[in-house]
Amino acid sequence: MNRRNFLHRTGQSALFASLSLWASPINAGSTQTDVLLSDLEKLIPLLMREFKIPGVSASIIKEGKTIWNKGFGVKNSQGKGPVDTETVFEAASISKTVFAYAVMKLCEKGVLRLDTPLYRYLPEPFLEGDERVKLITARQVLSHQTGFQDFRTSDEPLKIHFKPGSDFLYSGEGYYYLQSVVTQLTGKVDKTECNSYEADLKVCATDIGEYLVSNVLVPHGMNNSGYLWNNALGKNFATPHGVEGKPLEKWRPTRTDMARYASAGGLMTTAQDFSNFLIGLFTPRDNDPFHLNPKSQEEMLRPQVKLRADQRIDGASSWALGWAVRERPNGDIFLHSGGQSGFRSLMMVSLRRKSGFVILANSDNGGYLFENKNLSDRLDQLFV
Repeated sequence: MNRRNFLHRTGQSALFASLSLWASPINAGSTQTDVLLSDLEKLIPLLMREFKIPGVSASIIKEGKTIWNKGFGVKNSQGKGPVDTETVFEAASISKTVFAYAVMKLCEKGVLRLDTPLYRYLPEPFLEGDERVKLITARQVLSHQTGFQDFRTSDEPLKIHFKPGSDFLYSGEGYYYLQSVVTQLTGKVDKTECNSYEADLKVCATDIGEYLVSNVLVPHGMNNSGYLWNNALGKNFATPHGVEGKPLEKWRPTRTDMARYASAGGLMTTAQDFSNFLIGLFTPRDNDPFHLNPKSQEEMLRPQVKLRADQRIDGASSWALGWAVRERPNGDIFLHSGGQSGFRSLMMVSLRRKSGFVILANSDNGGYLFENKNLSDRLDQLFV
């Protein structure tokens, strides 16, 4: 569940030092979109070969619709099946945006309040020995202002590093805290099925995955996505790969894994499914049981904390509620990236342009693809 900052560099491979080596000519009748898609068809496979990335799935949204959805390479470097539009990847930290959406809907319904201290919702304290835990709210969790580190370890037990609300520190533990509250308010814990995680943390199975599937995934047309391993997902699942391009052991999430990681990085999805989720942002709805109303969505995407230069992730200048934000005069771009063993992910979306993209890779080297200047320059055309 390690968080990776993919876009902190604008490095460019010597192989692609000149855009003219691969860029498509603009012929009579060609549109800018035609050229973009043609360039992507050529560039992505070249980058995959250079960086030993076995498989990639990508989806492009323009003017509110998915206009391009394509798989490249193979699910497994040993040749076991091509990546196609139904190939499932671990979404890693872009899962946080889906969870944030669910939290905002609970706030809209009055089940949860953004600025009520979370300790009031739980029967037992989340952290002993530090009264500052009583200051932590859902707003602070979603904007990474809790003071918790990303994940606890045996060497670094869970602790609060600054007064909640006073600074920014990216934290998966904060999401686990809020997920525990959501489970308390909407679901149940199965204490007959438990496991130990980081620093001997005991976690028991919950139905948080089922809740997110029913309340976010299905209503947004994410029908090939989920949180708990099953045969349907397994049939289309991409194998993770390390930096040398060799397959890694495939993680098959259990009910206790879901209870620990669902909100922070547990989603399994396709590029098309995640595009469907992003497209749902273009049409917020009043009086809908699952989709946010305009006011709730505006609050979710409103910058909450400005980032110092040393805090910036993926070029974001601020953080909203579950989403990083690149603030631009011609319209903000909302984004998130993700990285965990053998998988990398990146998505960006502009509400003003009703455009965006999702890219999923089954390799630890996927970040090199995302940070390539030629690729990022081409994709940036969606937001101009």
